[in-house]
Amino acid sequence: MNSSKVIAGKFPDAPPPRVGFVSLGCPKALVDSEQILTQLRAEGYGVSPSYAGADLVVVNTCGFIDSAVQESLDAIGEALAENGKVIVTGCLGAKGDIVQKTHPKVLAVTGPHALGEVMSAVHAHLPMPHDPFMDLLPPQGVKLTPKHYAYLKISEGCNHRCTFCIIPSMRGDLVSRDIGLVMREAENLVKAGVKELLVISQDTSAYGVDVKYRTGFWNGKPLKTRMNDLAAALGELGVWTRLHYVYPYPSVDETIELMADGKILPYIDVPFQHASPRILKAMQRPASGERNLERIEAWRKVCPEITIRSTFIAGFPGETEAEFAELLAFVEAAKIDRAGCFAYSPVEGARANDIAGALPPEVREARQAEFMRVQGNVSRRRLARKIGKTIKVLIDAVTPEGATARSSADAPEIDGNVFVEQPARRADQAKLKVGEFVNVKISGSDMHDLWGKLV
Repeated sequence: MNSSKVIAGKFPDAPPPRVGFVSLGCPKALVDSEQILTQLRAEGYGVSPSYAGADLVVVNTCGFIDSAVQESLDAIGEALAENGKVIVTGCLGAKGDIVQKTHPKVLAVTGPHALGEVMSAVHAHLPMPHDPFMDLLPPQGVKLTPKHYAYLKISEGCNHRCTFCIIPSMRGDLVSRDIGLVMREAENLVKAGVKELLVISQDTSAYGVDVKYRTGFWNGKPLKTRMNDLAAALGELGVWTRLHYVYPYPSVDETIELMADGKILPYIDVPFQHASPRILKAMQRPASGERNLERIEAWRKVCPEITIRSTFIAGFPGETEAEFAELLAFVEAAKIDRAGCFAYSPVEGARANDIAGALPPEVREARQAEFMRVQGNVSRRRLARKIGKTIKVLIDAVTPEGATARSSADAPEIDGNVFVEQPARRADQAKLKVGEFVNVKISGSDMHDLWGKLV
């Protein structure tokens, strides 16, 4: 999993004492950071954009793979060197005493999704102000994303026990959020100007399993705690709704119908991980490659415009040349639009470490590179089909040269961009504003991105 580093920015009129914040890891960790920052602001703490201006620093860590562990440890070391008073939270905190052994001077260490514990540690080392400044807290809470899009986390934890993954040991089993609270948060985000909601969890399609799809309420109307019901309700808010981390259960077929009807974006992020039935079984994944291919074909019949994103692992222990070839053939046959691939990396505590047939690092890395070459060619062909078409895009940034935007096929930071040429007419130039939708006629493409002109 790729880690992204976010240092919280300035918040106007915030009184002392001030807390610095470093957020690492995936969008789920980013939401945890937003919840902590929201509580800090609710209690009257200020948030410092620099180490020097902070009375203490909170570091939210990632601990999924070795590179993420090292990045987190480095970030903790930097915060200690620059500030000296550091509280650590997040997934690395759940991996035994690695933080304390590496950085014994940290003030406190908690695991992920530990708002109460983090606040207790902050209170112990930086007493909270006497009067909370509740009027400084926006209804949507404090966000670390740009104003026009936001992550909406609907559950915590996971019931799967994939052999390569240690997330359940760090974040626990599935715990679904109350659907009424989720919808209220979504409404507040939309009222605050959010144009795109990115639904995330560890297993989005399992939403509600733990509460037996209990009926909740939104605006006085009953609403079941199910992904499809939630997606349909979010579709009524009039903004883009994008689904991430969806396992290919049969119930997802209903969601594809919502995409075909224009209720939510025709985009689905499915972590297939592999295509070989034997490797999938060794991974303890819930589906075989054959059924996945059939399901994808069925999805495209219902919704031809659907974009399918996925993640894969190359070089899993025991993976043969034939099984790797099977993976490449699957990517070609399934026409996976967007994909990331990780060379298998042993993770401390993962059961896959005990599987016989570990491959040398150079073999794993070579297979990852070959996967990305093959998938890149698939992506290139898929994007070339859009040349000459007019598509709706959401603008992320504006420069003198034009604008950087995204289409329904592009999630922020992980997929491609649509680069919009600066219009010649001043009136048209004024239409290019961050957070606004515009229509663009596509004139060019490559392996990842599109180019076009304002219509």
